[in-house]
Amino acid sequence: MTGIFGVSLEGKESPDVVRGMAAVADAAGAANLWIASHLFQREPIAMAAAALAATRRVGAVLMAMSPYSVHPVYATMAAATLDEYFPGRVQLCLGVGAPRDLEAAGIEAVQPLRTLREAIEIARALLAGETIDFAGQRFRVKGRRLATGARPLPIVLAASGPQMLELAGAAADGVLISAATSPAFIRWSLDLVRRGETAAGRTVRKIALVYASVAAEEKTAHDRLRRTLGFILRGSHHARNLELAGSALDQQTLAAAFAREDWATVDRLVDDEVLRRHAASGTPDQLRAAFQRYRGVGLDEIVIAGVAGGEALRQVLETATLAGDGGRGSE
Repeated sequence: MTGIFGVSLEGKESPDVVRGMAAVADAAGAANLWIASHLFQREPIAMAAAALAATRRVGAVLMAMSPYSVHPVYATMAAATLDEYFPGRVQLCLGVGAPRDLEAAGIEAVQPLRTLREAIEIARALLAGETIDFAGQRFRVKGRRLATGARPLPIVLAASGPQMLELAGAAADGVLISAATSPAFIRWSLDLVRRGETAAGRTVRKIALVYASVAAEEKTAHDRLRRTLGFILRGSHHARNLELAGSALDQQTLAAAFAREDWATVDRLVDDEVLRRHAASGTPDQLRAAFQRYRGVGLDEIVIAGVAGGEALRQVLETATLAGDGGRGSE
């Protein structure tokens, strides 16, 4: 398998783990570290600065900064400042944010499509070095510009629903599809992105998070991801993802099992077939074949997710032979 790849950091990692994973990713030729912005986890701007300072080449993407918890002006100035210190190595990814995180913080995500469209417009104008005069329904920003001056950074939109996917194609520089999605769902998603591209007469980068695990025994690899996938796939918004993949998963029973911490039921429901269809997991041959399936649906960058630590990341990269093309090259 060849092509551009990135590595996801979820915000749970300790500083030592971040440094170790960043070093492995940098040495292997990863294009980017995608640093998650989850409320109540570690703060992504500080993590990005630390990772960039400890590496030589790998980029950092603030993923996905939510305009509900971080004002678009602040998210943009954070990315622009990082780019001033580490030129050409920074991207800004915007997204609604995890519903349960926002709820826990008492934040209501109303009118998401309009809110993200306005956030992209604000970020775009500021990164162009403009003195902004923006009057939207959600945000109003007037008479100011960034102290950094123009910093032409890519803006990526994390998207899943049809309208948000079309918005990514029409207004962003890239689209990010979330983890635990099947190749079939990603293909469906990218068709919607292309609608937005066609309407706007433009092309955007197509990126997806892919959970990955490798071991000599298939079950050993799957077991590392089983509960993580279950946690993600229990959400009702993954119904289409499961349907398109042909996965038989009782989401209601799975959600109830998680709520009462019934791990035996969780492990039974998230069977090996679900792992095969929604992750790159298994023996070395299975891992390589899974990455080929994901690459085959039209992705420009695969972001490896769900890997715990530098050594586990090294095993995935070496097994998949991702590092062989230098990460930043084309297929």
